[in-house]
Amino acid sequence: MKSPLNHWLLLLVLLFSCGKNPEKQARELVGRSIAAHGGAEAWEEITTLKFRKKTRLLAEDGTVESELDQRVEIRMKPYLEGKITWEKDSMTHVLTWDRQQMRYFMGENEIRNLGFLASKRKEFDAAFFEVSQPWGILDELSAPRYEGLLTLENGREAEVVQLDSAGGAELSLFYFDPKSAVMIGRQLIQGNSLMLIYYLGYAEVEGLKLQAQSESWELDEDGKKRFLRAEFLYSEYEVVK
Repeated sequence: MKSPLNHWLLLLVLLFSCGKNPEKQARELVGRSIAAHGGAEAWEEITTLKFRKKTRLLAEDGTVESELDQRVEIRMKPYLEGKITWEKDSMTHVLTWDRQQMRYFMGENEIRNLGFLASKRKEFDAAFFEVSQPWGILDELSAPRYEGLLTLENGREAEVVQLDSAGGAELSLFYFDPKSAVMIGRQLIQGNSLMLIYYLGYAEVEGLKLQAQSESWELDEDGKKRFLRAEFLYSEYEVVK
């Protein structure tokens, strides 16, 4: 079986790209996208961001594996900290990160397993990474590269920016509408899984375009949809400056 990573890297080589500096082009495109989503200054003014996030995970046969209705609070200044709470099986779950320690409570019981807490830290980081797009792209360590125009699986044309590492993924491609520069999707490789996320709608909050709805598809090694893996709804945003 072909490696999804090698296959997708080969496709990237074949993508159209101009003779200009690809990193400069990528930064210019991300800058236009940030402006289209409300601007860098408005995002940097935020001290705390609160929202409700509903997640539905689906199996390959379309049945629902699990559903979560979470309240997320992310404190962005002076350091990245936060809390996620939800109810499951008549029990309150609380996940907190205070810049130094991840803690997880199920009811009155605190879970102290280090491996489990490490996985929850990844969940917290992922929650922030998704809601911080497109502002968070340039915070990544890898230099972004412009990869030209691409027609997505749904037939929509997109301008593409690649990062070798972003949000815990080994490879990420960010898709932008060629006219408006609004983010319309993201593709990532995590381990042996190739995933495609479509951003389906945005909420207008304090002059910012923040995620309102998205869906995640698992792809085959040729980049074709296998099945819908997850659906996400974001609502009840509160911005504290």
